[in-house]
Amino acid sequence: MEELNDREKLLLKLVRQMTTLVSILVILLIIFVVFSINGLPDFSKLSTSNKGKNHKLQNSENQFIAPLGKSDELWHAPEDKEIVNDPHEEQLSYGKELITNTALYFGPNGKIASLSNGMNCQNCHLNAGTIPFGNNYSAVASTYPKYRARSGKIEDVYKRITDCFERSLNGKAPDSTSKEMLAMATYINWIGKNVPKSVKPKGSGIYELSFLDRAADSIKGKKLYATKCQSCHLIEGTGQLNPDKTAYLYPPLWGQHSYNSGAGLNRLSRLAGYIKANMPFGASYNAPQLTDEESWDIAAYIASKPRPQKVFPADWPKLNEKPIDHPFGPYADKFTESQHKYGPFKPIKKEIDELKKKKQSSI
Repeated sequence: MEELNDREKLLLKLVRQMTTLVSILVILLIIFVVFSINGLPDFSKLSTSNKGKNHKLQNSENQFIAPLGKSDELWHAPEDKEIVNDPHEEQLSYGKELITNTALYFGPNGKIASLSNGMNCQNCHLNAGTIPFGNNYSAVASTYPKYRARSGKIEDVYKRITDCFERSLNGKAPDSTSKEMLAMATYINWIGKNVPKSVKPKGSGIYELSFLDRAADSIKGKKLYATKCQSCHLIEGTGQLNPDKTAYLYPPLWGQHSYNSGAGLNRLSRLAGYIKANMPFGASYNAPQLTDEESWDIAAYIASKPRPQKVFPADWPKLNEKPIDHPFGPYADKFTESQHKYGPFKPIKKEIDELKKKKQSSI
């Protein structure tokens, strides 16, 4: 066989390269056709543990945030379709509507009366009180009437609704005998209809965060607020109204239209736990986006801002029953008002526990 000249060698090389390129294109075409028919594979599963128990979620800072509970172990609300088959359907539907669109009926320009600051009940009790760790109503029917240390009395569900209007909505409650109050109470009780009496189910109310070893830091919280919260609640914490300007799509976190100083969310542990399980937008109990420390610090920043001041002189008649993080005195211990507001809370808890032990041993 005669030896190939340079030109023939070059031509042979080009033919081989073209053959390789065509082969690659054919393979890519086959892959494209297969994925078009079957869909793309879920690559996210490749990075998770097969054990499931140790699966964690990753936030934008590459920190791993564990879910707050297994969905199948937490309380879940009855489905909406059950309302249709309930003998109290009309009343339940009205109650849910009032909680979902409170401002439409009782806001500054309410259809029924002007009794509130323009927020809706579900701005705090997410999705009309049905979300695990979303300040839900799961334990209301099972635990009310009950003794509440804040008033020092036995309270019913009507008193609870009144408190929400007077504190969280910074207004006045509808008449306790009105059809609106009856509808809201009926709906709230219905939400927890499947919970046994005296039981507080897992996932009820607000998630309880462990105390930090330090005070919550409002300066760190301010930086976090700018990146995590500001896009919805705005730089001044004023929130955003819906397109009709009739209610808040994203509620104000401070300022004249926010909850007042007597509201439950004005306690740092309540606010931090609520933030941890539900914020920022898109987060949930099984997909949290913030660490515990971030949640405490954001809560500290929000708590440091001004809000309506409303005095409830009958609150906490027994000082030894006052919560550790109640933001203003008097107190049964020696710690300052600032420490009660921002922490560290562990030394306060230690002293209160010791006082309780001494009281029990003296009986």
